[in-house]
Amino acid sequence: MKIFKKILFIGLSVLFLAIFFSGCSKEESSPTETPPDQITKSPKRGLAYNLTNPADHDTLKSGVSWWYNWYLSTSAPSDYYSEYQMEFIPMLWGGNTSSNDMAIVKSFILSHPEIKYLLVMNEPNLTDQANRTPGEAAVDWVKYEKVISDLAEQNRTVYLVGPAMNWGTMTNYSDPVVWLNDFYTAYKSMNDGREPKIDYLAFHWYDYGLAAQLDRLQKYGKKIWITEMANWNPQINSYSKQAEQMIEMVNICETRDDVFRYAWFIGRGSYPDSRYTYLFDSDPGQLNYLGKLYISLPYSE
Repeated sequence: MKIFKKILFIGLSVLFLAIFFSGCSKEESSPTETPPDQITKSPKRGLAYNLTNPADHDTLKSGVSWWYNWYLSTSAPSDYYSEYQMEFIPMLWGGNTSSNDMAIVKSFILSHPEIKYLLVMNEPNLTDQANRTPGEAAVDWVKYEKVISDLAEQNRTVYLVGPAMNWGTMTNYSDPVVWLNDFYTAYKSMNDGREPKIDYLAFHWYDYGLAAQLDRLQKYGKKIWITEMANWNPQINSYSKQAEQMIEMVNICETRDDVFRYAWFIGRGSYPDSRYTYLFDSDPGQLNYLGKLYISLPYSE
């Protein structure tokens, strides 16, 4: 019996020492950073707005996966992707892109390995936007393709998204489909019958009838980024009416396979908000009723 107790004591002592020194070893070892938990949210859902304030990013991170600012870089905090799990998508906004802008956007993309897309040419058939005829845009497109091929030579695969079409103000080209048809024709005639490199089309919509507009674009065989959407119809005269439209438009975007991504317009602007589309109050990080709705709406897995 004494021998048994002695063996038991020795065994427990050894176990205690093993636990003690194991704990000391852990305390003395250098700590490792725990990666942030992956946020579960819609990969499609984005925002058209110049997000720069960390408080705004933080309040959106649970429901928004990407944003853009109509520009080729962002002044947002450098850790925006790791901290908030939100992608910034750069854009070459207009036609006749300068070599300097091309160099800047390539440099920005190369320094941000998470970037996989480049937006180009904002509303070419609006005379107060990019304002490019189909023929002019066909010349511009070769420059965009050069940016993509230059990045590919440096082992970066980046997809070209655009042009971002809307119903416009250009003579003979108010209809985006008419403009696109002539753009394809002009490009092919300048490039030995080759079609332009368009990985995704982009589209803007500010009225009722989003689904019908998307149906019209199916002829091009491209998935769509809706890079601006809200309802500016005069009948939308309150946030509650805009909320009804938001629910409908988001549901269309989430359930249609031909919609790759979409972005609400806009975060905030000058007050009062006469279009009832802002997601934020004037204070940084403060979502209004519409903003809280946007980040909480259901999405497709």
